[in-house]
Amino acid sequence: MPVNPEALKKLVEPYKDGSKIRVYVKPESNRVALVLEEDELVFYTDEPPLEGRANASLLRYLYRNLGLSPQMVEIVYGHRSRLKEVYIREVPPEELVEKLAEIVEAW
Repeated sequence: MPVNPEALKKLVEPYKDGSKIRVYVKPESNRVALVLEEDELVFYTDEPPLEGRANASLLRYLYRNLGLSPQMVEIVYGHRSRLKEVYIREVPPEELVEKLAEIVEAW
């Protein structure tokens, strides 16, 4: 079920020439999905938190589902933490909110 864009507006902020989102990663899950849970973006991945595999899964999910090139998505904070800040290049916050609303599931 798609999420109301209004619920996502406070989770997307301007950053450099694009936008930044904060995502909590839950590795070794039984699904791969980006979910809005209690005003927080949560990414479920079946990858383990080893050797950057969960991070790679998050980045791959975002660029594929948002229709971006891999170079446009980068983790800028939290490489070794479950809480990540992800920079989306060249996508203004308003546009990112619309794109996220299409791919984020309501919990």
